[in-house]
Amino acid sequence: MAEEKHEFMTYKGRPLVRSKKILYYGDMRDPYVVMLQITDTKEAEGIEMASHITLQMMSTDPNAAPTEMVLKRAERDGLYSALDLASTWLDRQLGEVKE
Repeated sequence: MAEEKHEFMTYKGRPLVRSKKILYYGDMRDPYVVMLQITDTKEAEGIEMASHITLQMMSTDPNAAPTEMVLKRAERDGLYSALDLASTWLDRQLGEVKE
């Protein structure tokens, strides 16, 4: 049986996967990903847009204790601002700071 290859939307070279009002940013094979939860939306020109986002940098280690899974938390207004912060967190945590 042929192996299926799924293409994910990306932001700054990392996968971005959405399930309802939760987005996961980063590669699940890496030690950390960022979960973005849309906590409030607003309508602009007939389109529902995320207006308030809660972010959590999480460990992908299945053996990590639940109390140690979340490394950082923050809140941002707007999806772009939240994704920009998530990208910075992952760059720093994974040692991929680009000059």
